[in-house]
Amino acid sequence: MAAILLDGEAVAARVRAEVADRVARLAHEGITVGLGTVLVGEDGPSERYVAMKHADCAEVGMISVGEQLPSTATQAEVEEVVRRFNADQAVNAYLVQLPLPEGLDEERILLAVDPAKDVDGLHPTNLGRLVMSAPGPLPCTPAGIVELLAAYDVPVEGRHVVIIGRGLTIGRPLSLLLASKRPGCNAAVTVVHTGVDELAAIVRTADVVVAAAGRAGLVTPDMIKPGAAVVGAGTSWAGKKLLSDVQEDVGEVAGWITPRLGGVGPMTRAMLLRNTVRAAERAA
Repeated sequence: MAAILLDGEAVAARVRAEVADRVARLAHEGITVGLGTVLVGEDGPSERYVAMKHADCAEVGMISVGEQLPSTATQAEVEEVVRRFNADQAVNAYLVQLPLPEGLDEERILLAVDPAKDVDGLHPTNLGRLVMSAPGPLPCTPAGIVELLAAYDVPVEGRHVVIIGRGLTIGRPLSLLLASKRPGCNAAVTVVHTGVDELAAIVRTADVVVAAAGRAGLVTPDMIKPGAAVVGAGTSWAGKKLLSDVQEDVGEVAGWITPRLGGVGPMTRAMLLRNTVRAAERAA
């Protein structure tokens, strides 16, 4: 039996509808919700991704404020935009699109972001809140994965989740989120990476597998326990083609699986919108 597709596009559409209702309620009170983006350089995938975020804002009734700097921008010029967005009351939350061009101190720039406006949920202050299970913006891709699994009633609580990848944007925060006592979480979580011995054997013990290593085709059918849920969160590029960490024939073994396109990506963008409207609600 073929695996059930975890349709991120469909679930993200429901999240956007929820966000649009919340934006409309704030508008009725005279409050405008705004998302900001800071893009440095002319990286094609980053430009397309930022454009999609602005289109999402328009769909749900938010304003969007975009600032694009050339790849020659200095550290001081980028930090000046960050300071301006921190002070701009029309921008409830914003992001600095990564990767940044070589020569810029990425850590220093991200630390300059006001944690209350950190739409990605990756500022150390907000990651600390995640560690403590305290309220705060959740990292978007991890939050989107949890939302997607819950939407399809994938059993997570008390189950074994294996995350392949320990990166700051997905693997590490997702492990904290899934292990916490939150609805749809409370799992036993193992974090591995491509340098781990017996990787396949460890992955085969999982009820839920999240591949977030950024290595195309890393997860093969023989690595999956029959009926397990498989989320392809890691991607890489071959020319203009987006590749998944999960081979497509894994769907012949898995019980649930994300499609190569339309799985985790739309959920990440939907969580950006949710974090933005929550920031506006907190400010109000």
